Amino acid sequence: MAKETREDFEESTSEEKDLVSWVVDHTERWRDYRDSNFMHLWEEYERIFRGQWASEDKTRDSERSRIISPATQQAVETRHAEIIEAIFGQGEFFDIQDDIKDVDGNPMDVEAIKAMLMEDFKRDKIKKSIDHIELMAEIYGTGIGEVIIGTSTEYKPATQTMPGSQGVAAIGVQESERFFVKIKPINPKNFLIDPNADSIEEAMGCAVEKYVSIHRVVANMEKGVYMKRNIVISPTDETLEATQEIRNYDDDKVKLLTYYGLIPREYLTAMNGEDSESEVDLFPEDSLADDYSDMVEAIIVIANENILLKAEESPYMMKDRPIVAYQDDTVPGRFYGRGTVEKAYNMQKAIDGQLRAHMDSLALTTAPMIAMDATRIPRGGKFEVKPGKAILTNGPPSEVIFPFHFGQSNVDAPAAAQNFERMLLQATGTVDSAGLPSATQRDASGQGMSMAMAGIIKKYKRTLVNFQEDFMIPFINKAAYRYMQFDPERYPSVDMTFLPTATLGILAREFEQQQMIGLLQTLGPNTPVLPIILKGILSNSSLSNRAELMVALEKMSQPDPEAEQQRQQAEQMAQQAQMALIQAQVQDLQAAAQKKAAESQQIQVETQLAPQLAQAKLTAALSTNLDDDNESKDFERRARMTELMLKERDLNIKEDDNMRNERITAMQMQQTN
Repeated sequence: MAKETREDFEESTSEEKDLVSWVVDHTERWRDYRDSNFMHLWEEYERIFRGQWASEDKTRDSERSRIISPATQQAVETRHAEIIEAIFGQGEFFDIQDDIKDVDGNPMDVEAIKAMLMEDFKRDKIKKSIDHIELMAEIYGTGIGEVIIGTSTEYKPATQTMPGSQGVAAIGVQESERFFVKIKPINPKNFLIDPNADSIEEAMGCAVEKYVSIHRVVANMEKGVYMKRNIVISPTDETLEATQEIRNYDDDKVKLLTYYGLIPREYLTAMNGEDSESEVDLFPEDSLADDYSDMVEAIIVIANENILLKAEESPYMMKDRPIVAYQDDTVPGRFYGRGTVEKAYNMQKAIDGQLRAHMDSLALTTAPMIAMDATRIPRGGKFEVKPGKAILTNGPPSEVIFPFHFGQSNVDAPAAAQNFERMLLQATGTVDSAGLPSATQRDASGQGMSMAMAGIIKKYKRTLVNFQEDFMIPFINKAAYRYMQFDPERYPSVDMTFLPTATLGILAREFEQQQMIGLLQTLGPNTPVLPIILKGILSNSSLSNRAELMVALEKMSQPDPEAEQQRQQAEQMAQQAQMALIQAQVQDLQAAAQKKAAESQQIQVETQLAPQLAQAKLTAALSTNLDDDNESKDFERRARMTELMLKERDLNIKEDDNMRNERITAMQMQQTN
């Protein structure tokens, strides 16, 4: 490979220097604002999380102990694990919904895009990158990611049949180019943004400054991504390093500043040799408004704060910035959020101060201390206290040396540190196995525990909403748009809407599982909502074969068609038998009613005929019961009795007629009145 000479590099033009000066001037002011307000706190937050001691972290000047309590580390890891479990615990962490205004209306294209996105995200380790971003959000308060694109060469083993020969194959490697979209975690210490904005979209611009290995810069020059410029190794700026080390590596690295945002259009037109005199100025040339009147979205890459490597208008079809960020806990009106370490900061300092004071006290009270008469110690003697040591004195040892204790250690100091730790867990909204029961009501119904768990879960949901709305959905949108733009063969342009599918973290899921199991125990195994409850329990579980169990449960809830048909036939036969039984019962009731009606009519007829039958029987008796001796007299007497009975009957009939006439007359008189 031929060695490049200085003549092979292009010198920066005056137009390029003007653009570099404009970008660097703005980013320096943004850096000053960030460093003066946040940098010293972020560095201490990092040391607390990593358990590193620094002299500036002392709680008092006389402090000697360097112990650091792991309470904040536990809080950060607990919240981080809970949020990551809520995002990725169910497998798929996003879904795609076809827009109702889509012309084709075919849902298959959306499902295909979803499957390809999930496959590409797995190959590019998107979950791991998001895990790092969320961890930095817990430490620094803000999670930031840079969406990067590129192509990579993939090598796959392949077997190819040799032409002109049978049974002979060549074994080798097949190369293929693949377009990828990745998200790179950005430490807030390496990020700059317009302080006047509280989001990426509202800012005039933002920038990522970091150290990059020089071989990557040269490789981009060879590919034509960067302009060929003579760059040198830049001195190390410790604030840009990812972590705080004792000694940073200073060789083979270049400081790169990548700016995403608005710049005056005249800088790009001047670099490209275009004439901008035809543009109409809306403001006077010497006014501040004229400098910001005609802006264009661009990407600028600067090395070592003075060499322009790349300057172009935004190549993305949606004209969006490849930066996504979210706040772990919202601070209204500010871009940078509030993390778990910031919430725990005061209690962490109190715990460390209490523990260090106790450790310093133990050093004074437990280590042996001896008072001695210096005039009675042999000259040149070295006084040490250790087992088997012979001590020479000029006189009785009891008069020359005397052991003593410097006060006593406070036995309540560790208990005070535990109280501070409980306050720290309360401030961060985290929980441990020992802190929650002691902080809740120990009642038989468990209401205190339920209330405490509900409050903790609500706090986790707030962070999860911020993550979904401000980070996850914007990132998936940006990734899909870039795949559609630069890899249209695999990703056709489709109008679609992305939906987050993150549910609950492991803590919330376990709490919900207990509620569902309690509900199932209350309702019993024969409840009609049993399949619904079982589906809820399985959907919240972390079993490896959860999908298989869900499918089996779905099949159980959907019966066999043949069995369903037989069941329907049995139900129809049962209904027919029931109808026949009802009809037979109705017929029996009708027959009984008819019988009773006939008996009633017979009774009425017999009642009406009873007097006549009695009279006939009496007449027959009178006519048959005659005395042979006085036959004529008995016959007359009986005829006379019959006549009297007939007259009595006529009188009764007339009396009844009179009474009816009186009633009719009274009714007519009432009607007349």
